[in-house]
Amino acid sequence: MKLLTLNCHSWQEENQIEKMRYLARVIVQEGYDVIALQEVNQFIEDKIVCKDIRERNFSLILSDELKKYGVNYNFVWDYHHVGYDIFHEGTSILYKGEIDEHQSEFIGSSKDTKFWKSRKFSMISKEIEGERIDFYNCHLGWWNDLDNPFQDQADELLEFANKRGNRYFLMGDFNNDANVRGEGFDYLLDRGLKDTYLDALHKDDGITVPGAIAGWEGKCGASKRIDFILTNRELKVKSSKVVFNGDNKDVVSDHFGVAIETF
Repeated sequence: MKLLTLNCHSWQEENQIEKMRYLARVIVQEGYDVIALQEVNQFIEDKIVCKDIRERNFSLILSDELKKYGVNYNFVWDYHHVGYDIFHEGTSILYKGEIDEHQSEFIGSSKDTKFWKSRKFSMISKEIEGERIDFYNCHLGWWNDLDNPFQDQADELLEFANKRGNRYFLMGDFNNDANVRGEGFDYLLDRGLKDTYLDALHKDDGITVPGAIAGWEGKCGASKRIDFILTNRELKVKSSKVVFNGDNKDVVSDHFGVAIETF
């Protein structure tokens, strides 16, 4: 099984269409089974295409690019909040085949879509090789943030996921540096989650943000590992690699992606 997570920084990148097309080519080449994308934006002013999806929804256009290669990924997109007054910002999960279930819920203290720190999780559930697996797309907040604390978001997410009783993966931008002790990363591991990066047979330095980015003003400006793929059960992980970092594929966002392959 091959998984990818990437914060897209969509419609805020120079040469956005070219970068999207490049992302599509890499997805086709690598053949990921499930892809979790964060900061998947659409323009508020655009016309609705279907349900809450508008014309320049990043995941819609990416899906269309993939179809040009004869590759079909279905996707779900969930709206979190308004960004920069011009975007509906959300998360998207792309997947092959069919799913059994899709859910999305607010987590944490804010459910106001006009507040940029409001957060949701998105989840799809599908059967892979006879096992029901839940895949969560996570774009969580910051440790000890007074407006919408990470701890509250994590607690509600894990309560939901654990009650279901399935194997699950939490994929995404967690806005907590794995190299900082006693904060969000340790908080998650202390609650029984396993980091596929740490368990991987082959791995690199894991860095997914090379310096300061939006949302980290006044916080650590050094290189960080804040994008993870976590799981709740033992797993044999063949490799965990940072992608779209300029060494392993071209840069397409202000975050690098993380891809894992299991045995």
